[in-house]
Amino acid sequence: MRVFDFDGTIYDGESLFDLYLFSAKYNPKVLRYIAPVLRYAIKYKLGRATFDQMEYGVGKLCHGYLNELAESLEFEELVNTFWDQNMKRIKPWYEPREDDVILTASFDITVGEACRRLGVQHLVSSTIDGNTLNVNYLNFNTNKPKRFRELYGDNVRVDEFYTDSRFDQPMIDMVRRAYMVKGNKIHQVK
Repeated sequence: MRVFDFDGTIYDGESLFDLYLFSAKYNPKVLRYIAPVLRYAIKYKLGRATFDQMEYGVGKLCHGYLNELAESLEFEELVNTFWDQNMKRIKPWYEPREDDVILTASFDITVGEACRRLGVQHLVSSTIDGNTLNVNYLNFNTNKPKRFRELYGDNVRVDEFYTDSRFDQPMIDMVRRAYMVKGNKIHQVK
């Protein structure tokens, strides 16, 4: 089994941030959510916010963002249009296999469409309730291996894991071989 982080690893960029900017073309009011989300992310990376604080803040902001968008357009249509224009940002070295798993902090309602287009059937991601637009689960840092094990079992054998971030160290620790991706360059770290 091969497991891949999505943003920065097989997708050239941060898909959620790119989607925020893309959605602003359709509803400029959503721009007010970008700065607070970035502030939470930076505070977390600098050690000035706990995971729980980030989870609460990002969840609250995502809910507001999605509700704002829902007033002006169909989110599924926005996601499809976004991927129509951005599938070309999937890095050329990535060749999907039937048993690949995408393991990402991005949301199921966005990355799920990219996976469908790639033919990848296994996605472990942050989740949003389609009815309430609340964040159900933030799949980040230690939540990644926790959720992965819940879905695939404690004895699952991961042959290869690809990431662009040391924040994925909890996943690196549990796999046989791990690779760090920078641009289109890949080097083994475990």
